Amino acid sequence: MYVALLFIHSWLRYAVLGAGVWLLIASLRGRQRGVAWTQAIERIHVGFLAVLDTQLLLGLVLYFVLSPITAAARADWGVAMKEPTLRFFGVEHIATMLLAIAVAHIGRARSKRRQDGTRYRSVLITQCVWLVLTLLAIPWPGLDIARPLFRF
Repeated sequence: MYVALLFIHSWLRYAVLGAGVWLLIASLRGRQRGVAWTQAIERIHVGFLAVLDTQLLLGLVLYFVLSPITAAARADWGVAMKEPTLRFFGVEHIATMLLAIAVAHIGRARSKRRQDGTRYRSVLITQCVWLVLTLLAIPWPGLDIARPLFRF
């Protein structure tokens, strides 16, 4: 079960990143063109959050139930803070990703209270913050905590 969920979580990140960047680009274009907020952009926003929340759910199951790495980190926080992989997956990855998800949801809530021009601006700002936090929390190849870009 662990390997299957890790595989899905690993590949779903591309759908999350793609939907997030798509929303960012749609917001940028809408702001530049000065057009009204459309139902199509609304669907992109809702779809992005749906994929993001699915990824969150999978990540939480991995973190609290299935992952031996996070189980080791939670078993001894003193050791985990001294070992880069345990610290990253036990603390840094989950904390940064939860913050990124909170920013995305705050962006959604704020955008719903705004009108077209400021709505695009609100989504654009929160999507940029979300993207930076998300990119910081991914265990990229070349780092001491690296994971493969494509799990097979």
